[in-house]
Amino acid sequence: MTQPVIREVPLTGPGSGPYAITVGPDGALWLTLAGSGGVARLGLDGVVRTYRADPPESRPLIITTGPDGALWYTRSGDHRLGRITVDGESGSVALPPGCAPCGLATGPDGALWYAGMGDDTVGRVSVDGEVSTFPLPVAKGFPSMLATGPDDALWLTLNQANAIARVGLDGSVTLHPLPTEAAGPVGITGGGDGALWFVEIAAGQLGRITPDGRIDEFPLPDRAARPHAIVADPAGGCWFTEWAANRLGHVAPDGTFTHHTLPTARSEPHGLTLTPDASVWVALETGAVAHLSAARGAVNGRRG
Repeated sequence: MTQPVIREVPLTGPGSGPYAITVGPDGALWLTLAGSGGVARLGLDGVVRTYRADPPESRPLIITTGPDGALWYTRSGDHRLGRITVDGESGSVALPPGCAPCGLATGPDGALWYAGMGDDTVGRVSVDGEVSTFPLPVAKGFPSMLATGPDDALWLTLNQANAIARVGLDGSVTLHPLPTEAAGPVGITGGGDGALWFVEIAAGQLGRITPDGRIDEFPLPDRAARPHAIVADPAGGCWFTEWAANRLGHVAPDGTFTHHTLPTARSEPHGLTLTPDASVWVALETGAVAHLSAARGAVNGRRG
C-alpha cells in the first residue's frame, strides 16, 4: 500500500489555538481559533486569511456549514453562535447566559443544534436567530459534541455523565450509559455503517452505538493516547485524533487500527475533517494544520 505523506502548513501565530476545522461551501478550509478568537480560512491557493471580529475571550470551538450556506461556530466564552459568510460578512446570535456552547451540527430539520456544556442543555437555533433550549436529565454532565444520526435525531456525548444521549427534534431525551466507568466521551460522528462512532478520551477507547442503543467499545493499542475528535470516512471507517500521543488514528470497518505520527512533536491535534479527494486535514493547536494525503495507506496496523 502507498505510504501516507503528512505535511504541516503554518496557519496562525503562537497562542491562536486552531481547534476545529471544516470544509466550507467555497471548498476552502475554515478553522476556529480558540486561543485568540475568530476564525481562519485556508484557501485552495494556500492563502491564509484570519477573521478576528470576535473578542479573544469568546473562545470559538466547533465550526460547521449551516443550512444557509454560511459558516457557523460556537463561542463558548461569551455564549454565542458566530456566523460568517464565505465573503467575510460576520454576525452572531446570543444564547442563554452560562450555556457555554461546544458541539454544533445541522439537524435534519434545517436548524443548528448545539451542546450547552455549561448548563446541561441542548439548544436549537434557526437560521433567522430563533433560539430554543431543551434540558438534559443530568446535572453537570458537560454536554460536549453532537451529530445527526440515521434516525433523524441528534446524538450527544455527555463527558462527565459518562453517557450518550439521543435527542429527538421535539426535545425528548434518552440516555445510554457507557459500559466503561469514567470513559469521558467527547467527539462523535455518524458512521457509514448506520451507527454513531465516538471517542472516549479518558478511557483511551473508541465507541460505537446503534440507533437502538447497543454500545460496543474498542480499546486503542495506546490507552493513554487521549482520543479527542472523530470523523467518518466514505469507506465505512473513521479517522480520529490522538491528542496526547501526537498522532492521527484510523479504524477500518473490520476493526483494524492504523496510526500516523505527526511530524512536529507535541502539536496538540484536535479537530479534523475530510476533503472530497479523501485527504485528511487536522487542526493543530500549536498554530498549524496537518494534511495527510494518500489516506488509504496503512502503517502500524492492529486489530482492536
